[in-house]
Amino acid sequence: MSIFDQQHERRQTNSVKWDSIASTYHKDNLLPLWVADMDFTAPSCVQEALLDYVKQGIYGYTLFGDDLYEAIINWQKRRHHYDINKEEILFSPGVVPSIAVSIEAFTKPGDSIMIHDPVYPPFAKMIEENKRKLIRSPLKVINGHFEMDLNKMESKMMKENVKLFILCNPHNPGGRVWTKSELKHLGDLCKKYNCLVVSDEIHQDLIFAPHQHETFHNVDADFADFSIVLTAATKTFNLAGIKNSMIFVKNPQLKAAFAAIQEKSEQDTINTFGLIGTKAAYNGAEAWLTELLDYLQKNSVFTINFLQKNLPKVKVMRPEGTYLFWLDFSAYNLTESQLNKKMIEEAGVVLNGGYTFGPSGKQHMRLNIACPKATLQQGLTQIAQAFKE
Repeated sequence: MSIFDQQHERRQTNSVKWDSIASTYHKDNLLPLWVADMDFTAPSCVQEALLDYVKQGIYGYTLFGDDLYEAIINWQKRRHHYDINKEEILFSPGVVPSIAVSIEAFTKPGDSIMIHDPVYPPFAKMIEENKRKLIRSPLKVINGHFEMDLNKMESKMMKENVKLFILCNPHNPGGRVWTKSELKHLGDLCKKYNCLVVSDEIHQDLIFAPHQHETFHNVDADFADFSIVLTAATKTFNLAGIKNSMIFVKNPQLKAAFAAIQEKSEQDTINTFGLIGTKAAYNGAEAWLTELLDYLQKNSVFTINFLQKNLPKVKVMRPEGTYLFWLDFSAYNLTESQLNKKMIEEAGVVLNGGYTFGPSGKQHMRLNIACPKATLQQGLTQIAQAFKE
């Protein structure tokens, strides 16, 4: 039996994924297949490193040690053929805070910022809460996966004088692993219109063969002049609660501008557990990640086969990376309220409502398959029964 088959009781642990839904929906025993954390224990090397720190009993301020930088640098080189050095790395509690800092550092209130549609909801939230103008560029569905509409993007960049583009690479919720060619076209477009790029690459390690992640800085040497890359070990190794992420900035002017905003609000202060967990994961959890990817790939195949057999009216977008499925329920002609009500009250399963990812997400839902197969099968079976005609 795989280590990932083991089921863990997460209720009554103050888990957002498991414990927040009862108060939200006023219904017990809902099965959560929504928010993007995994129902798997972290790698043993991470657990051991954190336990060793706890046992020593003194929890004072912590330095960013050279061994931490080395772990990050070596991981990026080994896994993504990406060369980064210590002077080009900054730290943040998370990718979303880094997006907020980027918005403040590189734009002014009222400036236009572009994102794809659909895309991870905090992108739009950070833009609007920081009083910038939100510009959405809908993705096209071609051959069952998302593609960028570069012509429409260019038109909007010209019309709206877009100052910043926030890229989700790999894409959440569609699971697209953007190719080098796609990223080259995007980067050339942003360069042409003097538009900075913030590339959220937090899912960079969760890629299914034969697809390969392309770090934005690697696509073209010039792209590092007008872009920054955000990533973390937390999504890869199920460590969201330890709160640590990295910002890779090769342009010294961009780094100085970003760091200046961080310093105003202490956004460069990292929880010690985040530093320890990141270093331990990058140094010792590569074999764990290999097993995880194999398990997620099998869960992915199971999900596709199950839905094709039991819910053929649901259009399934096969993920090339991440552990997220984008499901199109439009054939049922349900409103957002009706779709969510059916999922909660009849299926007893919590998914992410597609409308939260943007206007084009209506009548869609996002499914998280990063759980034991038995849990996944239970959830899919309950959904199929609810939609049985």
